[in-house]
Amino acid sequence: MKPYSLTRRLVIAVLLVQLISAASITGLAVLYERHTHFHSFDIMLRGRADSLLGAVQDAEDPGDNVMLDGTEVNLPPADIYEVFDANKRLLGRSRNWSGLNDSDASRKDESFFKLRAGGKHYRVLKIGGLRMVDPGDRGGGIPRHVTVIYGSPTDSVWHEVWRTVEFYALTGLMLLAISGLLMFWLLNRGLAPLRELAAEAAGVSVDSWNFVPSERVRMTKELAPLAGALETVLHGLERSFVQQRQFVSDAAHELKTAVAVVKSSLQLLTIKRRTVHEYEAGLERSYLDCERMEEIVARMLTLARVESEVGASASTTADMAHSVRLVTEHFETMANVKQLQLVVTAPEAVIVRVEAEELRLLCSNLILNAIQHSPAGSKVRTQVRRQGTTAELCVEDTGSGIAPEALPYVFDRFYRGDQSRSRNTGGTGLGLAICKAIVSRFGGEINIASVVDAGTTVTVRFPAELL
Repeated sequence: MKPYSLTRRLVIAVLLVQLISAASITGLAVLYERHTHFHSFDIMLRGRADSLLGAVQDAEDPGDNVMLDGTEVNLPPADIYEVFDANKRLLGRSRNWSGLNDSDASRKDESFFKLRAGGKHYRVLKIGGLRMVDPGDRGGGIPRHVTVIYGSPTDSVWHEVWRTVEFYALTGLMLLAISGLLMFWLLNRGLAPLRELAAEAAGVSVDSWNFVPSERVRMTKELAPLAGALETVLHGLERSFVQQRQFVSDAAHELKTAVAVVKSSLQLLTIKRRTVHEYEAGLERSYLDCERMEEIVARMLTLARVESEVGASASTTADMAHSVRLVTEHFETMANVKQLQLVVTAPEAVIVRVEAEELRLLCSNLILNAIQHSPAGSKVRTQVRRQGTTAELCVEDTGSGIAPEALPYVFDRFYRGDQSRSRNTGGTGLGLAICKAIVSRFGGEINIASVVDAGTTVTVRFPAELL
């Protein structure tokens, strides 16, 4: 697709609107000027027709007729007229006109109409009037009906109309050109913060996440939300890249350590000849280390699968209380070996829209984590309850707790507040990261509260389904 200029499009769009407005104003000006000029023209026609009617005089003949006294009429030579009496007797007519046709002659009095004669366009008025004829010896006047038809060329009127319209049109085009240039300058100046924002965003790369919008961008109402959204997105991307690099680095370190342990165990076996018992012990250690590598890889795959499905809604529901009971029964033997007591409080069914397998994995990781970090003779309490429209799962232990400075990072992959505890507990540092991913996928929230040497409480909340 061909690139285009937003400024140019905006200027063209506004100019088109202005052009349409100017054309509309010009059209209205044509109608207004035409009405005004022809109204004045009609008044002039009526005045001249009345003066022509006044020129009708007594003919002083035995028939008491009337006549047109041409000496009292001073009319423009381009005008046309015709005067006749009630008997259709022609009293006078202009030299440049041969008279009306039958259809025009039959028009009513006081009517205006158009006419073409001698290659010119005329506006014609037909009026009727009474003239008093004085016979002298009868002592009274006799009324005589007279019809006057008077027309004048309209070329001069239209000339004035078009002169006025031309003034409006030229003025409109001139203002349009000036406003176009002014608008282009103002838009370029007004869009400067947007160009600054684009230039700042263009400087962001995988190696440089520095994005600091200028104060002018932040003070622009239309750009401030966009700048804030870009900052949020870039901050999330930067964090994601950092986490990805950290994940790859930590995973490589974990696997490298496990491989090195296996390799060293095998090398020890090959340095010198060993007894059967020593070979068996060495192979057993190697086997355990391989199992640990397998666990790391399995948890990494689980975490990748869960994170790839974040935002996808569950197709089924599950009972949180039932899942907790199943997981607790599974870890009962482990708890007995560590001399721990698992206490479950789940008096009723609590339904959530979470995949049953993912819910069991969540409960398993949380309870296993609590078992691994609880001292012998203590209790691990798991409580499921429903509070309004929220389903809540709490797992509480009385172990060594988590240092305050470590709490913000406990959900990071491979994070361990105590780097040596993986050897004691067998943890991979992925359990809580998997829990966080599961909770995020199904629209829940997870929080950890911990006091050093007092214990840790993990709380998970999901929207509860109606029973």
